Amino acid sequence: MARRTADSRKTGRSGAKKLLLAVFLVFLVAAGVAWFVLMPYGPETETFVDLAPGSSALAIGGTLEQAGVVRSRFAFDLMRVCFRGKLKAGEYLFDHPAPAIEVYERIARGDVYTVALVIPEGANIFDIAARVEQAGLGTRTSFLNAAVQQVGLVVDLDPHAKSLEGYLFPDTYRFPRNADAAQIVAAMVHRFRAVAAQLGIHENVHQVVTIASLVEKETAVDADRPLVASVFDNRLKKKMPLETDPSVIYGLELAGLWRGAIYQSDLARNTAYNTYRHPGLPPGPVANPGVASLRAALYPATTNYLYFVAAGADAQGHSLFAATLDEHKRNVAGYRRAVKKDGAP
Repeated sequence: MARRTADSRKTGRSGAKKLLLAVFLVFLVAAGVAWFVLMPYGPETETFVDLAPGSSALAIGGTLEQAGVVRSRFAFDLMRVCFRGKLKAGEYLFDHPAPAIEVYERIARGDVYTVALVIPEGANIFDIAARVEQAGLGTRTSFLNAAVQQVGLVVDLDPHAKSLEGYLFPDTYRFPRNADAAQIVAAMVHRFRAVAAQLGIHENVHQVVTIASLVEKETAVDADRPLVASVFDNRLKKKMPLETDPSVIYGLELAGLWRGAIYQSDLARNTAYNTYRHPGLPPGPVANPGVASLRAALYPATTNYLYFVAAGADAQGHSLFAATLDEHKRNVAGYRRAVKKDGAP
C-alpha cells in the first residue's frame, strides 16, 4: 500500500514537471512569436517595396524580409493565417522601424505609396505636363504625347478632338510612382466623364467644353462666369468674332511662339486659335475648365451683352459688361484709369 502511494507521488511529480515544461515551452514560443510580431523592426531611412499582383503571402513575406522590413517571412505568413486578411499589391514606403503587425495591417488595407498631383482649374496641357514632371511622374514630353495619342478616350464625346485638352479634369489626383502618362490622362478623362454626367452634358460637348475653357481663363469669379458665357453665346449667334485673348495665347503656345505676354503683333498673327481674325469658336478647348465654368457654358445667363472687360478698380475682380461698343469703350477707359491709379505699368 505504501509502495503504491510512493509510485503515485512519483507519477504526479512527473506529470507536474511535464506540464510545467509544456507551459514553459508554450511561453517560449509565445514570447518568440511576440518578439517577431510586436517588437519594432525595419529600416531607418526610406525604403520602397513593390509587391507584385498575385504574389502569395509567403512570397510577400520573403520580399519584406529581404528588404529588411520584417524579421521573418514565416512570422508574417503566420499573421496572414491568423487574421485571414487579403493582402493588396502595390508599392509601399517604409521609413521607420515598426512591429510586423503594423506592416501587415498596412498591406492588408492597401496603404500604398502615391504621389499627389494637383491640377488647378484653367490649367492647359502644357501646364499639366510641367506639373507631372515636377511631381516625378514622368517627363513633360511623354505627357504631351499621351494627351495627343490617347485622344480616342473622348472620341464619343468629341469626334474631331486633336488632343485631350479640355477633358483633363482639374482635381487633386494620387498616382503610384510608376504610373505612366497614359494612366494619368485616363484617370483625368474618367473624372471629367463623371462630372459631365452629373452636370448633364450629353450634347454639343465640343462647344460646351470649348466655351467653358474660355470662361475659365477670362474670370475667376463664379458669379461672373454665366455672364461671360452669355457674351460668347451672343457673339456666336451674331457671327461676331469672339476676340478673346486666351485663345490667341493658346495658339501661340501650340506654335511655340508664346512670349509670356500678349503683344499687338500677336493679335494679328494668323493662327487657327486667333479669334480676332477668325469668327466662331476656336478649333477646340484652350484649357481644362472646372465645374463652375462648365455649368456656365451649359447654362449661360440671358443678356444682351456683347462685350466685357475686367474691372481693375474692383477688389473682387468682377468684370464690367456692355451691350454696345460705346459703353464698352467707357468701361475700357475706366479700367485703364484704375490700372494707372494702382501704379501698374
